Amino acid sequence: MNTHDRTDATQRTPPRAPLREHVANSVRRYLGDLNGNATDNLYEIALRELEIPLFVEVLNHCDGNQSRAATLLGIHRATLRKKLREYGLDH
Repeated sequence: MNTHDRTDATQRTPPRAPLREHVANSVRRYLGDLNGNATDNLYEIALRELEIPLFVEVLNHCDGNQSRAATLLGIHRATLRKKLREYGLDH
């Protein structure tokens, strides 16, 4: 067995939880924080809270290139620009 065939314990990384689990935990926590108070726009709130950091991080990853970011996101560049304007992220 050569050294490339062995898995070194220091190179192992723990499995990552799927993004949906993080989202589910956040939604669960948000609903608990409502403490019985009603909301009628949770869908809109959740999309906004997901899209803003998603767009910021993808744009950072793409060095601000909106065309590359839109491609990575799987959306049209015009849609990305519209969303960035909507969220005040178009500076």
